[in-house]
Amino acid sequence: MNRTPSVAYFCMEYGLHESFPIYSGGLGVLAGDFIKSARDLQLPVVAVGLRWEHGYGAQRIGPDGRPSYEYPVYDHGFMRDTGVRVRVRVRGEEVPCSVKVTDRFGHAPLFLIEPYRPEHRWITNRLYEAGTDPRIAQEMLLGIGGVRALRWLGVPIETYHFNEGHAVFAGLELIAGAMEDSLPFPDAWSDARRRIVFTTHTPVAAGNEEHSLSDLRRMSACLELSDAEVRAIGGDPFNMTVAGLRLARRANAVSQLHGETARAMWAHVSDAAPIVAITNGVHAPTWQDESVLAAGDDPGALWIAHQSLRRALRLEIARRGAPPLDESAMLIGFARRAAGYKRSDLILRDRDRLERLFGRGVALVFSGKAHPDDAHGSQIVSELALVARTHPGKIAFLENYDMALGRLLTRGCDVWLNNPVRPLEASGTSGMKAAMNGVLNLSILDGWWPEACEHGTNGWAIGDGSSGDDARDLDALHATLERDVLPAWSDPPRWRRMMLASVRMASSRFSSDRMVREYFDRLYRTDSAGAP
Repeated sequence: MNRTPSVAYFCMEYGLHESFPIYSGGLGVLAGDFIKSARDLQLPVVAVGLRWEHGYGAQRIGPDGRPSYEYPVYDHGFMRDTGVRVRVRVRGEEVPCSVKVTDRFGHAPLFLIEPYRPEHRWITNRLYEAGTDPRIAQEMLLGIGGVRALRWLGVPIETYHFNEGHAVFAGLELIAGAMEDSLPFPDAWSDARRRIVFTTHTPVAAGNEEHSLSDLRRMSACLELSDAEVRAIGGDPFNMTVAGLRLARRANAVSQLHGETARAMWAHVSDAAPIVAITNGVHAPTWQDESVLAAGDDPGALWIAHQSLRRALRLEIARRGAPPLDESAMLIGFARRAAGYKRSDLILRDRDRLERLFGRGVALVFSGKAHPDDAHGSQIVSELALVARTHPGKIAFLENYDMALGRLLTRGCDVWLNNPVRPLEASGTSGMKAAMNGVLNLSILDGWWPEACEHGTNGWAIGDGSSGDDARDLDALHATLERDVLPAWSDPPRWRRMMLASVRMASSRFSSDRMVREYFDRLYRTDSAGAP
């Protein structure tokens, strides 16, 4: 084990490869890209997570259009047992856990914690399992178990990075440990805070998890802290994001616009860490096709590479049994987690203008997953699957959105559509992946896109950047397609120049290498500048 002081990166999920389904979506894929770049750059990072029994579900669409989920066993035999065992008290019972490690997918060492005994595997049965007890127990194993595992492994940690609020019980563990060494609570809190940084992601209120203090006490999550001490950190109900902000010396949002949104959203939180903005990036070797990279600055070679990637996507659509899409059609892709604010169906709501798009040679391909326990998200998926069946050859819906399908879509579409309710999209890394392959973004000015968009040069903006209004955004979407996108598509030299501009922009400014360097420069630094 390397004894260099390290950053310990805590996250509930990691998207490293589709064969290792311990991720659900964007948060996990971002974490996977982060630790891949950390390895590429040879920076001192170790990662901590949980080894899920079944991970996130594989989605299947039934004859009625409704999604269902299967939880197949996956191969994890390649992981190495560190020999370390840690115990976490859950509901008053000691839960022994083993600590496995892997770097199989070209990333920094990833330590995954799992209950050692079968009777405790309910905790890690499924990623983000519904229910108060499983969720708190999962977060306890990640946070409390993670700190204890690193201590027993002998890894000297300089900075603990909590990627989203799921890991904040690690902060309670650090405080409790300092109090055992006779520090009073305020001093123990300050000592822990000097070693913690925090990333907040979603600006959607429902995505910032809360637990009642009585539930935390019942689950043994409070450790040796009193109710008043726990309340001082996260309130009652205990808000995991508020706790993250009060436990950290410094915090960050994941795009420049999200930084403004987050600072306003959490302005009421007393004694919160200052929130800087570090825009996300994506791991080029994972997401950019080698043929696109090899094309260099030659727009002709880039177009030839893109044609091959378009064919690969269409072949996959056909392999899945969907009616084939016209080879000459301009293919617009939309693939996201199924959430209401992302407005997956926005382009479909004006049926007359949609039919006109079909008449002008446009086809649509959708994909997306909902959380298995999210009825509204499942309804969104169902509606998209059913509308595809009513427009064969014009609209396709591809089930089981995962990293493999994500690669195909962000390489093989011509246009990448994104139309969230502004400012609820924190970042939107799928657009970066598309841009890195020459797929042109057509997006609301939300998340990362305000930093990147040069309208008509490397993609297009939908609307003027004002707050979301469905009717106005729908009109702006179709107007931009009719007046800007389709005329550019009919001018091949211009389209190829735009593709090249898109690749240059994404490769130079939105890689995870740049992101990780920025974390080290701005978030992990241990000087007092910017500290609370």
